[in-house]
Amino acid sequence: MRELIEDIARALVDNPEQVSVTEIKGEQTIVLELRVAQPDIGKVIGRNGRTARSIRTILGAVGMKLHKRFVLEILD
Repeated sequence: MRELIEDIARALVDNPEQVSVTEIKGEQTIVLELRVAQPDIGKVIGRNGRTARSIRTILGAVGMKLHKRFVLEILD
């Protein structure tokens, strides 16, 4: 999942080398923390949060198949 989020974020931003995803595993939930360069945050979030919502939808669909819950956090 980490690689999937990194690939999606790298395709969206101007500085793909500054994209990093940290995976934090809990008992029932896996939190994915996405960090991008400051000027690229708007590109990852999108207009009215549509891009971030779409990425979270993909995570939810994959999570249903894997029987896990994924949470995406976009950090500055």
